[in-house]
Amino acid sequence: MNENYVFPEKDKMLQLLYSMLRIRLVEEKIAEYYPEQEMRCPVHLSIGQESVAVGVCANLNSDDYVLSSHRSHGYYLAKGGDLNAMISEIYGKRDGCCQGVGGSMHLFDQKVSFLGSIPIVGSAIPIAAGVAFGTLMKKESKLTTVFFGDGAVEEGVFHETLNFAALKKIPLLLICENNFYSVYSPLSVRQPPTREILSIAEGHGIQSYQGDGNNVLEVYRLANRAIEQIRSGNGPIFLEFKTYRWREHCGPYYDNNLGYRTEEEYLTWRNRCPVEHLKQYLIQHNLITLEIFERISQKIRNEIQTAFEKARSAGFPNKNDFFHHIYAENDRL
Repeated sequence: MNENYVFPEKDKMLQLLYSMLRIRLVEEKIAEYYPEQEMRCPVHLSIGQESVAVGVCANLNSDDYVLSSHRSHGYYLAKGGDLNAMISEIYGKRDGCCQGVGGSMHLFDQKVSFLGSIPIVGSAIPIAAGVAFGTLMKKESKLTTVFFGDGAVEEGVFHETLNFAALKKIPLLLICENNFYSVYSPLSVRQPPTREILSIAEGHGIQSYQGDGNNVLEVYRLANRAIEQIRSGNGPIFLEFKTYRWREHCGPYYDNNLGYRTEEEYLTWRNRCPVEHLKQYLIQHNLITLEIFERISQKIRNEIQTAFEKARSAGFPNKNDFFHHIYAENDRL
């Protein structure tokens, strides 16, 4: 695949930096305000992992579908989701993308073809396959992408879905964001040490590739080529990106004191920050200056502050709103 790599143009690289930085600053603000206990839902932050969502979604069309796992903020924003609607949703307000009844783990926005973050491990995978199969049956030119973590490949639905996807050659891009931990359990206690995750997908007859999940340019190039092949009718492709979350599995804090990972390991990955990596690359190649970067940062911070102020002052859903957007009729509840 290397010989077909597409290198992003300057404007695209600047957009990649902007998108990663925006996700980083949004989640840092969530972490800052979360201890106030006004966000009454669990939050799973992707700080340190921003390049996977951004690098992949930068290659998608607006009507391509995306589904994700519970660590959802980055995917939602990278796909073009509304920041104000997302923050309001986390605060449980009626202006949220799910009218305040879903929360962080249940983001959904049909306007940008983001068909939902699914909190049950692995459960987004078969749903995404169903979506992709539906577009194939309707002869639509849409592609479906599903993001999930390394823990999801240990679920039965993962294997069942890959078998079906390969058999039917559905237009599905499977993105495994391998951050090496399922809550507090490292890969070493969950999977054989001699096996790479992408080999599982290869065993199901699916083209599979592995990349550096902290290098957004590599993510972009791999995703670009994979999407091109899928759109050509070659069936599903599996991409594994190795990356690392900085903060605790669920919540706003750091948890290195728990002992399931070392401070040395954390610092090693922190030094590979995807945002800083691209920022320095652009500065070194005279594509951006530090002054411009700071102006961009401030612009994003202002946008984020406004979103939080709107969310905090917005109203909560009316109790009757809980019966909207459901399948059952009200008189049967």
